[in-house]
Amino acid sequence: MQVVTMQVSLSRDPVPSSWGKADVTFGADAKTPTATIHLASGDELRQIQKAARKLRTLGINQVALAGAWSLEQQWRFGQGYYCAKNDYELTWTGSESDISELKLRAACTGFARQLVNETPENLSPLVLAQSAANWLTELAPKQVTYRIIEGEALLEHGWIGIHAVGRGSVRAPALLELDYNPLAEDAPVAVALVGKGITFDSGGYSIKPSEGMLTMKCDMGGAATVTAALGLAISRGLKQRVKLYLCCAENLISGGAYKLGDILTYKNGVSVEVVNTDAEGRLVLADGLQAACESGAKLVIDAATLTGAAVMALGRSYNAIFSPHTELLSLTQQKAAQVDEQVWPLPLAPWHKDMCPSAYADTANSRPIKGGGAGGASNAAGFLWRFVSPDCQWLHMDLAAAFEDSATTLNSAGATAHGVLTVAELLKQ
Repeated sequence: MQVVTMQVSLSRDPVPSSWGKADVTFGADAKTPTATIHLASGDELRQIQKAARKLRTLGINQVALAGAWSLEQQWRFGQGYYCAKNDYELTWTGSESDISELKLRAACTGFARQLVNETPENLSPLVLAQSAANWLTELAPKQVTYRIIEGEALLEHGWIGIHAVGRGSVRAPALLELDYNPLAEDAPVAVALVGKGITFDSGGYSIKPSEGMLTMKCDMGGAATVTAALGLAISRGLKQRVKLYLCCAENLISGGAYKLGDILTYKNGVSVEVVNTDAEGRLVLADGLQAACESGAKLVIDAATLTGAAVMALGRSYNAIFSPHTELLSLTQQKAAQVDEQVWPLPLAPWHKDMCPSAYADTANSRPIKGGGAGGASNAAGFLWRFVSPDCQWLHMDLAAAFEDSATTLNSAGATAHGVLTVAELLKQ
């Protein structure tokens, strides 16, 4: 049976009384079904996203936007209309430049969502690293070079955090080091991106309950976010050198898995007592941040689905940001607002470095209490700060808004790609 495309338009006219409290009304001529989203006072973009979600839940799988839509309005509609099953078709409208930008955004955030929504069986650490490298190479074959360090070779290079977290799995952990350089061979690195790539997180010996483990395929959302952001920036014609580091591992239980009470001594000499194997993200990011700083980058950005504390603080609509540089926090808020994403700074002071004390090492990787205790997101950021060079500016993004465990009035279940556009904007700077 042929599927007919529904034309969707916006209106600020009141909803006819016969439709009651509905915010979407429907009509049809002889050939074309139509839907009208009626905008009321208040947050119009949020209203549009909710209306798009309603259309998807009604099983309307093929729509074309009609009439006057801004780029931001169309993007919000697309966010609400998206579904992980990809069983739909959305046609943009407006100027050629708007349509081109929307298609680029959809392609790059779609890549991130596809990675995050993939089954953990299909997306091993090596597959994640190779998939990211292949995609970026296809975008810029002459400007991208990379290498993947895997398994025992990680120890030869000093990347003991990624190795420790991933050694419990039969599928090797890996570090992707990728260099995008459209300039001269010896050009300085402007930005280094670091992504947490835990392709499945059982919690290790600090095992998660079943309901907490079900969605842990999303724990590589940071790797997907920074990869997609770099891909979007490249597609827009990025003219500065950027390095990408993806810290990829499966956090599983076996006779070879790392244990509570283990002490890891990192490349920079910092020793870490493992008091919670479910606080593994910061252990792999510690390697990635050191590698990023070794590149000489002036700006280092890491992204990770790192703490439940960030979700508790901000909900699922904002990503938490941390930095010792107040100007960088302000810039990130400005850039996020320009692309209709939400970020919010949480506290990070020097004393946060000492909020996970250990009697046996320089620091512990968490606190040995449920959820890591009060201020868990800031304490995690303080831990990461120990592995950042004072010579660079550093932004840490805790991706509270990058994944929905179940469908909401705004988003379908699964990856949202919230954060991709913000990082891509920062790469313009």
